[in-house]
Amino acid sequence: MRVPGPVDVDHCHGPCYDGILIHTTDSLDPFPGLPPRLSNYMRTVLICHDESPLDRDGLARWLASFSELAGLVILREESSRLKRRIRREIERVGYLRFLDVVAFRFYDRFFWGAADKAYEAATLARLEGEYPDVPDDVPKLYTPSPNSREAQEFLTESNCDIMIARCKTLLAERIFTIPKTATLVMHPGVCPEYRNAYGCFWALACDDLEKVGMTLLKVDKGVDTGAVYGYYSYDYDEVGESQSIIHNRVTFDNLPALAEKIEEIHAGTAETIDTSNRPSATWGQPWLTRYFKWKRAARRRRRHATSHAAVS
Repeated sequence: MRVPGPVDVDHCHGPCYDGILIHTTDSLDPFPGLPPRLSNYMRTVLICHDESPLDRDGLARWLASFSELAGLVILREESSRLKRRIRREIERVGYLRFLDVVAFRFYDRFFWGAADKAYEAATLARLEGEYPDVPDDVPKLYTPSPNSREAQEFLTESNCDIMIARCKTLLAERIFTIPKTATLVMHPGVCPEYRNAYGCFWALACDDLEKVGMTLLKVDKGVDTGAVYGYYSYDYDEVGESQSIIHNRVTFDNLPALAEKIEEIHAGTAETIDTSNRPSATWGQPWLTRYFKWKRAARRRRRHATSHAAVS
């Protein structure tokens, strides 16, 4: 059964919106990657990590292209937060399985590190070419936590309509309720089946190939349990691409469509997708053992498809 929503992974080869491939035809537009502007005025804020230039620089340009970017909350986390994440993961999977998590980190960095960096650099360069610079007067706040008192004051003063949360920390209710319209997350995973961390990886590791994508949803008190506005994917290469590249491309390949949907959300015309009768599960960090299982299965599928095409 395919995921209900705007994306058909097998038939959509590019940025998609409501199942329709997006084409840009206005050759006179100096920034042809930008979506058509809707009439509603919108102030936005982006929460992101300082060590993520794709978000800090790339997504900020994109947001400023179709809204008034009212502020950037840039997170510089303290080492204690990483230690808490490690403790939570150990509590989730145990010490033995946590070694599997650590092994994946080392292997992924060694085997895919150069390709991942090249993708990030190329994507950031593309975004810098497609979208104008962020205005110099956009306020910025550097803080260790999005739930800090200074972050709350900054967001309140921003008078924002929409906030995009690109952070690893769950937002407190006093934070995600500040925007007048909604706080949104672009979750790399199809919800509710693949909530929490690394949804694309776990869909691939479970051979659930039709649910590899990103979910645009509204933040609520739960973990990726808010109202779903859409699913987005692309024609991914499970053999030739790393989990990190797939994790990023489900978002960054769909920015024009996402801009249109966000403007619809602010205008009050966006419909939500009913997920009430579907299974729901939370996931954690990738395991090296499951990574190897996924890649073996991916190569088998590639060989089968190649041999089938040759016979045909």
